[in-house]
Amino acid sequence: MPGPWHQHQRAVSPLSFVLPKIASTESILFFRKDNNMEYRRLGRAGIKLSALSLGAWVTYGGQVGEQVARECMAAAYDAGVNFFDNAEGYAGGNAEIVMGNVIKEMGWCRESLVVSTKIFWGGEGPNDQGLSHKHVIEGVNNALKRLQLDYVDLVFCHRPDPETPIEETVRAMDIVIKQGKAFYWGTSEWSAAEIMRADGIARQYGLTPPVMEQPQYNMFTRQRFEQEYAPLYRDLGYGTTIWSPLASGLLTGKYNDGIPEGSRASLAGYEWLQRGITPERIGKVKQLKSVADELGCSLAQLGLAWCLKNPNVSTVITGASRAAQVTENMRALDVAAQLGSDVMERIDGILGGAQEA
Repeated sequence: MPGPWHQHQRAVSPLSFVLPKIASTESILFFRKDNNMEYRRLGRAGIKLSALSLGAWVTYGGQVGEQVARECMAAAYDAGVNFFDNAEGYAGGNAEIVMGNVIKEMGWCRESLVVSTKIFWGGEGPNDQGLSHKHVIEGVNNALKRLQLDYVDLVFCHRPDPETPIEETVRAMDIVIKQGKAFYWGTSEWSAAEIMRADGIARQYGLTPPVMEQPQYNMFTRQRFEQEYAPLYRDLGYGTTIWSPLASGLLTGKYNDGIPEGSRASLAGYEWLQRGITPERIGKVKQLKSVADELGCSLAQLGLAWCLKNPNVSTVITGASRAAQVTENMRALDVAAQLGSDVMERIDGILGGAQEA
C-alpha cells in the first residue's frame, strides 16, 4: 500500500497543470541558421538537445565573471547550442543567477532554449539538502527565482539520497512536472538499480517517470555508462546529458607537465581531481595527442568527438572560461565525422578498454 505521499498526491489533480507563460515573439532572438549543430532526442523523449551543450559548473559565479559568462553563452548560442545546464549547488546558487541574467539580457526566445537545474545541495540548513518532498519543491522554486524563469525544461536529482525514500522523491518530482515548473525529470549519478526502482514506482502509481540521467562519461570513466546503464537505454529509453567529457581537463593535455596555477585541479576542494592525474593516465593522454595531430584537431576536440560517437549520449556538456574555448569545442562535431571504426579501435587500444575514475 502506498504511504502518506500517495495520499498527498491525490490532492494534486492533473487538471491543475499550470502552463508556463509564452514569451512574445517581438524583440527576441531565434537561432542562427548558419551553424552545423546536430540535435538529438533525449532518449525516447520528444525533446531535442544540441549534441554539444554548455554547463555552468565551477565557472559561472566562481572562476569567471558575468561578462565572460555572457560571451561564452553567446558564442555557444550562435553555434547552435540550445541546452544550458545548471544546478542549485553551483557556486551556492550564483551560477543560476548569472545564467538567468544573461538569458534575460540577451533577449533570447525562451522556446529556443533548453535549461536545466539540479536539486540536492541547496544550503546549510537541515532541510536545505537532499531529495525530501520539502526540499525538492522549495529547491525548484528557488532555482526558478534565481534563473528568472517560469519553468526549467529539465530538472535532475543531483545525487541519490539515502535518507529519503525513493517514492517520496518520485512523488515530489511528479508534482513539479504537473505544476509546469519543469517538463522532464531525471537523475544524476544514481545507480541503475535506483533508477529502475524510481521508474517502477512511477509506473505503479501513475506518476511521471524519470527519463534521463546525467552521468560522468569520458575516455577514463566508462564502466557505469557503457555497462551498468545498458538496460536503461534498452528497456526504458533513457537519455543522457553527460558531464566531464574531458575528465575535468585531463584529456586536454593541460596537466601533462604538472598542475598549472589557476587550473581546476589547483582549486581548493578539488583534491579528488588531483588524485586522478596519474602517470599512467598522462602517458595515455600523450599517446592520444598523436592521434589528434594526425586528425588535425586538438586533444579537447578529440575527447569531445569520442563521446559524441556513442549513440547513447544525448548531449555532451562542455565547460568554458572564455568564448574562444567554446568555439574550439564546437569544432568537435566535425572531428566526430572523422572517427571511423579504425580510429576508434586505435583509441581503444591506447586506453586499454574501459577505465575507472
